[in-house]
Amino acid sequence: MTCIIHRRAQFSASHRYWLPELSAADNADQFGLCTKAPGHGHNYVLYVSMAGQLDEYGMVLNLSDVKTVIKREVTSQLDFAYLNDVWPEFQQTLPTTEYMAYVLWHRLVSYLPLVNIRLYEHPELWADYTGDSMEAYLTISTHFSAAHRLALPQLSYEENCAIYGKCARPHGHGHNYHLEVTVCGEIDSRTGMIADLGELQVAIDTHVVEPFDHTFLNKDVPYFAEVVPTAENIAVHIRDRLRQPIQATGARLHKVKLIESPNNSVEVYCSSSASLADQNRVAAPAMAT
Repeated sequence: MTCIIHRRAQFSASHRYWLPELSAADNADQFGLCTKAPGHGHNYVLYVSMAGQLDEYGMVLNLSDVKTVIKREVTSQLDFAYLNDVWPEFQQTLPTTEYMAYVLWHRLVSYLPLVNIRLYEHPELWADYTGDSMEAYLTISTHFSAAHRLALPQLSYEENCAIYGKCARPHGHGHNYHLEVTVCGEIDSRTGMIADLGELQVAIDTHVVEPFDHTFLNKDVPYFAEVVPTAENIAVHIRDRLRQPIQATGARLHKVKLIESPNNSVEVYCSSSASLADQNRVAAPAMAT
């Protein structure tokens, strides 16, 4: 029987985004405040995902052994380190979150049966790497607050209540929506990025957060004048709104996850032809916020 297990680790480290071949002005234009010397720091949280068969002791791996490997190969070397100098990999390529996930995979894969590396730079930004050449996944988490009503205009109030329950009440109700946008792309061998993080954030803010935040979706977002704004339909519409703007950043939109409440969430993928294996790509448990 194959199982996937996850081991969590953490370390605190600093880094700086600076390319010596660029001028100070060009560095600032590309990396913003991240160019400031001597750098800035993060409390990184790492999830190492591994797969294997259950042994006679009911384990995939002895977690004490896993802990020892991760400490020896990663956390003891990176904790309280200046990342740009600590490993040779980071002297050629900037230690971005996505490139760090790539490097951590290759530092651990000879010791552990890896299926995914997830690295949180902070609770609203993380990267995944699954061993697929130089392709990585980067997720930005954000939020907006909005109201909606679930009702089909051609049905009576009683009929809508039979389908949607309290959600059909005329004045609607609201949610603090949490949105996770995952993009994928090839890691640049010099910048360590799959896309400009600032451009990604602008695209999400411009096309989703600003037009959706503090609105009554049925009335303020034209699309939902004819489409019932269920969590599923909202996620699909966000995916469609972001597809082209994300592509313009150089990345590809991979997935949109919309969390309507602690009890309800939905995920939609950018391509309806995405393979089941891709859609079920292993993910570590979500980081607590």
